[in-house]
Amino acid sequence: MTPSTDPNRVLIFDTTLRDGEQSPGCSMNLNEKLEIAHALKDLGVDVIEAGFPIASPGDFESVQEIARQVHGPVICGLARCNPADIDRAAEAVKESSRPRVHVFLATSAIHREFKLRMTPEEVVRRAVEGVKRAKGYVDDVEFSPEDAARTELNFLSEVVEKAIEAGATTLNIPDTVGYAVPTHYANVIRHLKKTVRGIDDVVLSVHCHNDLGLAVANTLAALHEGARQVECTINGIGERAGNTALEEVVMALRTRQDFYGLTTGINTRFLFSTSRKLSHVTGMQVQRNKAIVGQNAFAHEAGIHQDGMLKERSTYEIMRPEDLGIPKTELVLGKHSGRHALRQRIVDLGYHLTDDQLNKVFDAFKALADRKKEVYDADIEALAENQLHNSSQKMWTLQAFTCNAGTGTLPSAAVCLWRSDGTICKDAAVGDGPVDAVFKALDRITGTHIHVVDYRIRAVTIGTDAQGEAYVEADHGGRRMSARAVSTDIVEASAMAYLEIINRLVSRQTRDRLKPTDHVPQELVPAN
Repeated sequence: MTPSTDPNRVLIFDTTLRDGEQSPGCSMNLNEKLEIAHALKDLGVDVIEAGFPIASPGDFESVQEIARQVHGPVICGLARCNPADIDRAAEAVKESSRPRVHVFLATSAIHREFKLRMTPEEVVRRAVEGVKRAKGYVDDVEFSPEDAARTELNFLSEVVEKAIEAGATTLNIPDTVGYAVPTHYANVIRHLKKTVRGIDDVVLSVHCHNDLGLAVANTLAALHEGARQVECTINGIGERAGNTALEEVVMALRTRQDFYGLTTGINTRFLFSTSRKLSHVTGMQVQRNKAIVGQNAFAHEAGIHQDGMLKERSTYEIMRPEDLGIPKTELVLGKHSGRHALRQRIVDLGYHLTDDQLNKVFDAFKALADRKKEVYDADIEALAENQLHNSSQKMWTLQAFTCNAGTGTLPSAAVCLWRSDGTICKDAAVGDGPVDAVFKALDRITGTHIHVVDYRIRAVTIGTDAQGEAYVEADHGGRRMSARAVSTDIVEASAMAYLEIINRLVSRQTRDRLKPTDHVPQELVPAN
C-alpha cells in the first residue's frame, strides 16, 4: 500500500486478531475470528492484521481463511525477520486480493544485547534480508523496528532507511512497551521525517501500547507530526495494558477535525456494535466508563448536566450517540414480533447469519419471548452469538440436567448429554453447590477434568427475567481456555460454557493428532 493521494487520510490498521488476541483470556477460534474479520470489514478498516501464521497450525489456518473470505481490506500476516516466518506468512495471505507481509526485528540497545545478542550491523543486515525476502512474495511489505521508542535515534534512522531501500512500503514505529510520552514520541516521528531518505514515499505508521495510559495520546501526537497509519485494536485490547483503542483515536480525529484536519475511512456507526461483538466473543467486558463505547459514555445523572442536556445537548455531549451506532432507546421485541423485524435488528446489530442460522435464532427468540415480557438488544446479541458459536459440530451437546440444592441438602446434579455419534450418556455427581455438581457430572460423562480458574455470572439485560451470562475460564495441562454462554437459567448457562471448553479441548486434541505442530520458541513470540 502506497501513501494515499489524500495527504490528510489516515489508514486504520487493525490488529485485534493478532496483537489483541495475545491479551490473556482473549484467544478466539476460527469461526470467531472470521466473524470479527467480517465486522472489521464492515467497519471500514484499511488493513486487518489477521495473525502470526508461524505461531501454530490454527493461527495459520485463521489467517488463510480470512485471506480467502474477507475481501476489501488489505489482509496482513506477521513474521519475524527469518525465512521460515516470512515463507509461512506469505503462504497464509497469498489468496487475498490485497496481501501484505509485516516483518519485524527489535532494534533497541536492551533488545539487541539481551534478547537478540546481535550487533547493530547484524540487526541492519537481518532487517534488510527480511524485507527483501518478503518483497519476493508480495509488493506490500511493512517493516517494524520493535521497541523503536527506546532505540537510539540515529540508529533507528539507519535501520528505517535501509528497510526503505530494501523495498518496504510501510514503516511502522512501535512503542512496544508503552514507554513513550507524547512529546518524546512526536520527536521520534519528527526526527525520522527529517533525516530518513525516501520516507515521504512510504506510509509512516505508529503502534502504541498503553502501559502508561498514553497510547491514544502518543498516537495523536505522531499523526500531528505526519504519521498516516494507526495500528490499533477494538476496545484497546492487547498485551499487558493493551493497545491504542481504535474507537478512541477515530472519534478523536472526527470530533477534533478542526484541530487535526485528518480523516479516516471508518463507518463510525458500526463502532458500538463491533465493540459489543468483540466483548461477547472474548468474554472481556468493556468498563462502564470506557471512552466512546462504555455504558456510561452517553449517560447523565447529575441534575445540572441533565438540565443542560434538556436545553441543548451539546452543552455536555461532544459527540452524538447515533454517530457511533448507539441507539437512543433500545428496540424492544416481543413474542408477537415477526421474522423480518428480527432479521433487520440482527443486521442492525452487525451480525452476518445464514438463513439456517437465522431460523434457529428465530426459534430461540420465540422461546425466550414466551419466558420474558420484553426482549432487548442484548438478548438478541446473545442469541446470535450462541448460534455463531454453536454452528460447528460438537462432540458433546447438553440434552437435559436437574439439580438438587438447599439448606441441609447435599448439592447434586444429574446430567444427560448427546454424543456426536448418536449415543445418549447420563451420569450424576455431588458437589459444593449446584454448579459444581453439574461440572463434576460433565467431567464424569466426558472423561475429562479441567481446573476452573475463573467463573463469573452477570445479567445480560435488565429485569427479574433477564438472561444470565456465565463465563468460565479453565486450565487443562497448562492451557488456558475460556467460554461463555447465556440462558435465563444461570446453572444451564454455566453448564453450556463448561461443556464448550470440553468440546474445544476435544477438538484441539483431535486436530493435534491429525496435524504436525510447528515448534515456536516462546521467547520469540512477537511483542509488537
